[in-house]
Amino acid sequence: MENTITISIVAYHNYKDIKKAIETIEKYTNTNLKKKIYIVDNGTETCTQEEIEDFKNFIKQYSDISYIDAGSNLGFGKGHNKILDIISSKYHAIVNPDIIFKEDSFNKIIQYMEDNENVGMVIPKIVDQDGNMQKVYREEVTIHDMFIRMFCPKMFPKRMAKITLEDKDYTKEFQVPFGQGSFLVIRTELFKKLNGFDDRYFMYMEDADLCKRVNVESSLMYYPGTEVIHLWERGSHKSKTLFKYHVKSMIAYFKKWGI
Repeated sequence: MENTITISIVAYHNYKDIKKAIETIEKYTNTNLKKKIYIVDNGTETCTQEEIEDFKNFIKQYSDISYIDAGSNLGFGKGHNKILDIISSKYHAIVNPDIIFKEDSFNKIIQYMEDNENVGMVIPKIVDQDGNMQKVYREEVTIHDMFIRMFCPKMFPKRMAKITLEDKDYTKEFQVPFGQGSFLVIRTELFKKLNGFDDRYFMYMEDADLCKRVNVESSLMYYPGTEVIHLWERGSHKSKTLFKYHVKSMIAYFKKWGI
């Protein structure tokens, strides 16, 4: 029987985080919900066989998980796209390895989308471990704003607050121009129509691109009726390699969409 929701998680040396994500998804999601979780592993080339086997043994305890060895590091978007031709669900969730469930978020989001057929994709309330709202909701990307955010955010606090939609009432739903891709639930039909993520982005900006395309076809909505925890580490602020990926993706984005 067709799954109501499929879930993709892209792994890269973060099995510990993924185990926690899986444990909480399985713990809190109502067993009546037909779901399938796909783990797409981008890191097998550089993981030890012992690490891989340990993780495979962990997921064997769950009948609704499939493990896919990507064979190489495909990047974020292309990793999630790996399952695009496999899934036949009504809804699909894009989930980061460092997401932790604290309630039955999937059923709440699905019910909201069932009640609102004009909504193509949903981003829920996303908080840190202390319950503070994370700044994952943003205006559409501009070169000017990206420069401020990456190089001098403290110099322009008012502009930064505007970029991250801090003036919004987060007790109410609203349309989001750009929702950071750590946790998104999209109608599978729409995800397939859009051909998933644009895989010209190896890492970064693929979520901004997807959100922009969703909002052309339908709408991306913030839904306050449920929340998940995100253990967010901003890698591109710490790694020169990741920073280069970020800049390369920005160039690709603005070439595609204009400045």
